[in-house]
Formats: sequence, structure tokens, C-alpha cells
Amino acid sequence: MLDSSLKEQVQNLMSGLEADYVLDITVSPQHENRAELLELLDEVAGCSGKITCNVKEGAGLEFSLWKNGQDTGIKFRGIPTGHEFSSLLLAILNSDGKGKNIPDEATCNRIGALPGDIRLTTYVSLSCTNCPDVVQSLNLITLLNGRIRHEMVDGALCQAEVDALKIQGVPAVFANGRLLHAGKSDFGELLGKLEAHYGTDSQQPAEVKHYDVIVIGGGPGGSAAAIYSARKGLRVALLAERIGGQVKETVGIENLISVSYTTGENLAANLKAHIQTYPVNMFEYRRVEKVEMDGKEKIVTATGGEKFVAPVVIIATGASWRKLNVPGETKYTGHGVAFCPHCDGPFYKGKHVAVVGGGNSGIEAAIDLAGICSKVTVFEFLDELKADRILQEKAKSQPNIELFLSTQTLEVVGDEEKVTGIRVKNRRTDEERLIELDGIFVQIGLMPNSAVFKELVNTNRAGEIEIDTHCRTSQPGIYAAGDVTTVPFKQIIISMGEGAKAALTAFEDHIRGKN
Repeated sequence: MLDSSLKEQVQNLMSGLEADYVLDITVSPQHENRAELLELLDEVAGCSGKITCNVKEGAGLEFSLWKNGQDTGIKFRGIPTGHEFSSLLLAILNSDGKGKNIPDEATCNRIGALPGDIRLTTYVSLSCTNCPDVVQSLNLITLLNGRIRHEMVDGALCQAEVDALKIQGVPAVFANGRLLHAGKSDFGELLGKLEAHYGTDSQQPAEVKHYDVIVIGGGPGGSAAAIYSARKGLRVALLAERIGGQVKETVGIENLISVSYTTGENLAANLKAHIQTYPVNMFEYRRVEKVEMDGKEKIVTATGGEKFVAPVVIIATGASWRKLNVPGETKYTGHGVAFCPHCDGPFYKGKHVAVVGGGNSGIEAAIDLAGICSKVTVFEFLDELKADRILQEKAKSQPNIELFLSTQTLEVVGDEEKVTGIRVKNRRTDEERLIELDGIFVQIGLMPNSAVFKELVNTNRAGEIEIDTHCRTSQPGIYAAGDVTTVPFKQIIISMGEGAKAALTAFEDHIRGKN
């Protein structure tokens, strides 16, 4: 099952294991996938003398990861091939204190403070590129809190379960039997949702950390601001929910000058690697809850009560996907309302779906979905499409794509279990109609992540932070850069330049005694 090259890679990864691991397998003798599971796990175990398999007969097909005779709380109900093979390897490495994404001490304390017994179940598709991020994040959280257990479930092997839960998109995370999250996510967001849902037992007073500059946001703008500030010899803290920001959700990037092509994941990894070449203190998985003024000092409080103090703050929090904010949207998210055509599109094979939004992302989504769906209906609010001409022509050439302009979405309609239609209005005639369909993909652009700062700095009607040509805000000592601001054109290369500009302005103001 594993070719020689992959076996060699796994052997290298597992060569430093210190603990002893058992893949504790329970599988029915009659299960049609029994041989495939046993072959895969036997080959993984064969890559290290520290890993063995223990096979028991029982109902279904599953296996748990044990470390030094103790159950880690991680279970797989399915065969972790495809994108989920990395989840299996990382579960073993993370159990051994190795591999990527091991969080810092403060984040570990937040995880350890989650109270009560929490049973997490993540339903995945082995073809989903976003599912492994969720599985790996929850596995890591499980390893760091003995009261939490997590299992990955391959929806294709547990179809009756998927049908009973009315799951129409992956990943779908259930906590103690109730839906906690649906769709693409990352470690910081999932930890935040668990804290919001279950609270925290933490009683530890947070240490106050002092810096010259605090950069909030880890996308292209924040990364540039942190690097340029560090190059000036300043003590820099970078607070981010994730390094890379919105960039990580971009599949292909072809307009970053001098780089003919890259992916969002690769660019995010390169940003992080570049930051790490400077003495920047990175605090990932942090959501800023408030910023307060104390004379010239700014006090930034993050989730968990951590406090950071500096005379200069650079806001580069970017933007996030905009929602329709119509009745039914929240209710049916994960049950017919989706935001990622690459992940959830396969659930709608041979079905009728809508794409709301006629910009580049919307038309690209429609073209992708047209290859698997019976029909794709695009609704654009404005009187003309905003997408590039070449994309419009491609969409119009597809026989199963229909386009409606001047159309307002009024309501997502469902049968209490899943989406059954969408109610729209023709803005020219005021005619309303209900269109029956099976799924809705929302692609209507971005919304600035500025809510935390609105009482501190001036924002415009759209919520963008108002800045001057040097990235200064209305508050001395606070600067802003990138998609969260009024700067025109939300592009990676522009955000990078704005981040550098904000850092240079802040340094210039510093040496002139302005902050």
C-alpha cells in the first residue's frame, strides 16, 4: 500500500520516537475494508520498532492510539489514507512531543483549562483538503487535555450515521453529540469555540509582556510590519489567530510579482519562516479581545487574559468571508449552506446548487461546481458581473451554468434538516420567487476584521479603519495596514507594502517623539 519512497519518509519521521505506541484495532472479520486497514497499519508499524499493532475482532472498523500502555484518547473510525494519512502520522508524532503545531506554554494552559469530559467526533471525506487541519488540531487538543477524547470518522464508511445527522458538508465536528463546527477551520478557531462552549477553569493571572511594537494580525500585512519593525532593532510581538491569515484559504496565487505561482499554504509557510529569521516573538492562536489606552501605552488583551503592553500597535487583522445575513443562513450552515466549493462540492454531485456572488471567487466556484453538479445558478446583486472577463466568458460557455443579475437573496429555505431552496428578489421588478435546489455556496467577498478596534480608532461605514497615506489612524501610536483599512484594492502585494509602510512610519514617529 505504501510505496518504497513513502515508507522511507515515514521511517525517517518515526526514527526519533521515544515512547512505545500501539495501534489498537477493532474490526469485524466480515468488514469489506478489513484487509485494507490491516495492511496500512501493519506497514506503518513496520516503519518503526516503537509501533506495534493489536488486532481484536468486533463490530465495525476502528482503531485507537495508545502510548506506553495508556489510551491517548485519539481514535480513527475509518482508514486514514489520502489527505488523512498525515493525520495518523502527526497523531503519533504529537503524542511523542514532536511534529508541527506544538503550541506554546500559554496555549497549552488554555487547553488544559477546558473543563469536564468532552467527546469530539469529526466527520470527514478522505478527498477533503481542509479536513486534516481540523482532525489534527482536535487530536492535538486531545493530547493536551486528558478529559477530552476525539475520533475521526470517514463519512463514506459510515453513511447511515452521516444521513441520520443530516451532514451535508465536511469537516463536521460534534461535541458530546451536538454540532460544534462545520467547514474549514484551524487550531485557534476550534480552541476558541471549545472555550466559548464549555468555559474555562483557568485561575492563573496572566503575565504582562512588554514590547516596543505589538503587531496584531499574521497575514501578509502583519508579517511585513513585524519584519520591518524587527529590522529596526525594536522588540516586537506578533499576535495572530493564524500566520498567513486569509491567504491560507487561497488555492492558487499568480499575481505576487516575481513569484509566477504559489499556493496560499506555501505562502503562509514562507511568511512564518521569514518571520522566524528575526527576533520576533510570535504568539499564534491569539484572538485580541480589547485594546486599552494608558497614557502613551497601549494594553492589548488576548483570549485567556494574556496582556501585552507597548507604545505602538500596528493593526493588520485583514478581512474574513462575508455572510449573507439572511434568515436560514446560520441554521443551515453545514446542512446545505457552504463557503468552500473545493471541500463541499463533491456532496452535491448531480444536484442543483446556487452560487451567491458574481466576483472572481463566485464565478470560479461556479465553474468548478459545473463539472460535478447537474446545474449551477449564479446570483449577483449588482447589474453586472464583477469577475474578470475571461472568467465570465468561461462561465457563459458552460451549458449548466445560469446567471441572474440584479438579484437580492432574501432567505435560505429548508425543511428543518437541510436546504431545499433559496428565496430571491429581482431588484428591477421587485418580483420574488422561490427556487428549489440542494445547496448554496456563498461567495460575496470580504468583511474587515475591525470590530475590536471600532471604539478606539475611526472606521468608515464599511467598517474599514481609516488611515492616512502613512498608515496612521485617528489614535496616535496606533497604525493600520492591509485589508482591514481603507486602502484601495485588497491584494496580497498591497498588504505587504502597507505593512512595511506602517512599520516605517511608526519607527519614524518614534524617533521624532510622536508616539
